[in-house]
Amino acid sequence: MVIAIMLHFLQSLLGQVDLAFLAAYAAGMFCAGHMGDRTDLRVFLSAGMVGSGLCCAFVGMAYLWDIHSMSYFTWFMIAGGVFQSTGWPSVVSIMANWYGKGKRGLVMGIWNAHTSLGNILGTVIAAACLQYGWGYAFIVPGVLISLLGLVVFATLVVQPADVGLSSNSYEPLPPSKSVDGGTASIEQVQLLADGTLRTARSSQGRLETIRLSSSRQLKPLDPHDFQEYDDHDGKDKADAESSEGVGFWQAWAIPGVSSFAFCLFFSKLIAYTFLYWLPYYIKSTPIEGRMLSAKQAGDLSTLFDVGGVAGGIMAGHLSDKSGASALVATGFTVASVPFLYLYRYYGNISFGINVVLMMICGFCVNGPYALITTAVSADLGTHESLAGNAKALATVTAIIDGMGSIGAAIGPMLTGYISDTTGFDGVFLMLYIAALMAGLLLARLCIKELQTLKGDRKLGPGLRVPSGVQLAIKHEDKL
Repeated sequence: MVIAIMLHFLQSLLGQVDLAFLAAYAAGMFCAGHMGDRTDLRVFLSAGMVGSGLCCAFVGMAYLWDIHSMSYFTWFMIAGGVFQSTGWPSVVSIMANWYGKGKRGLVMGIWNAHTSLGNILGTVIAAACLQYGWGYAFIVPGVLISLLGLVVFATLVVQPADVGLSSNSYEPLPPSKSVDGGTASIEQVQLLADGTLRTARSSQGRLETIRLSSSRQLKPLDPHDFQEYDDHDGKDKADAESSEGVGFWQAWAIPGVSSFAFCLFFSKLIAYTFLYWLPYYIKSTPIEGRMLSAKQAGDLSTLFDVGGVAGGIMAGHLSDKSGASALVATGFTVASVPFLYLYRYYGNISFGINVVLMMICGFCVNGPYALITTAVSADLGTHESLAGNAKALATVTAIIDGMGSIGAAIGPMLTGYISDTTGFDGVFLMLYIAALMAGLLLARLCIKELQTLKGDRKLGPGLRVPSGVQLAIKHEDKL
């Protein structure tokens, strides 16, 4: 009885430490994005990596220094959360600088696999260090991330212009496309709500506008309507470099930001509930009539992340192909509900069924989570309403992922309370509701994307809006 009470008390203390870290991470995220848009991202990211590594190492040093103060652990976890909050807005902004919208979803879906790989690798490294004492499970990873921070500082190139390369944020189309017998030689396409196509030839710095005629042939307007930028390249570049970052509330006002931010709140609530509680759930639930050890449950739970990697890549690929990020994210979140139900009530039949359903759940849950925190955040950070201001990526990313991190802090905390009162049936009910809420929050954007896709079909094959451009399209009466 005494041992059970002590274990419950220990779990409560660990829960408080986890909550302190996640709350600091979420709060720091909003400030970090604002700062990231106004500082050198190479320095900002490197400082965050070194700082978070030192905080992690100091937690482990408590083992060597024989420190047992709860406040010591709490404050270093809070500091670690603040330092770690600098990472995600920085890396998404840097990736967006290098990859255009037309290929951003798939590239970032593959790139985002590093989060799941880090979860797996971190568990392996920490477990290997435990034989020398629990402190080394914090010291070794902390030292490694600090050293990697120095490597990043010495080698990172933030944007192509830093090494003399040009940047093109559009995915080039073939030289000519046929539309019902008419041919249009175009490189970049943007579809406006009134049916106007805006095209830009980056090689000549020229903006051209073409309209869809009644015969469905693409004809250019009068040459006098073309707006030339050749003579103003130097001025535009200087203006871009001197432009100030977007304010916090300005970033919130960008169409689509609030919808995706609150959608990520619920998506990340689900993902982090699994991250923190899945090993415990597997350990406490018999599979084929037998209980697993803590190590076996931990090893089995990593398959959720394996499914998540595939889900992130597929979500990015579908977003690129369809140009409908909201539809893709909604499809994944809604699809997760029946598979979460099946995993809860049929996952204990056999190991094979448990593994398959767990990986499918990871696929559906992490797919929209990965898409929203990477490609969607980058697209919204370069939204047309910003009028070319490129210094909004980190702020927008921080807002979206910051809201997600609040959900990540609340989900595991609610799970502990609900599991103690109603059992895991109540926990899974919470997950069903969260998934449905995530989908409903994107309903308005889904309707707009369906309207855009309908317009794409009228244009014929080959002419499609790049991924993310049609997220909350601005209706214009004229150019």
